[in-house]
Amino acid sequence: MELVTVFSTLNPAEADLIRARLELAEFDVSIKNEDSAAAWGGGITSGGLFVQVPDDQAVDAKALLDSPEEAPADAGVQ
Repeated sequence: MELVTVFSTLNPAEADLIRARLELAEFDVSIKNEDSAAAWGGGITSGGLFVQVPDDQAVDAKALLDSPEEAPADAGVQ
């Protein structure tokens, strides 16, 4: 199984948000270079972080990331 990058960023927090969104949709997700970012204190990385999924999930994962996020039904209701 080959992994395909569906999102890249220099910001570990952004990579974690994308991973969470994909995992919520039940994709198998990993972040390449995540260990390097942690070793440098978790800040913005110079090499980049690459959110990856198996090649057979890449098209659907990219489609999900390209679609607008839906707010929860009760968001903003008080």
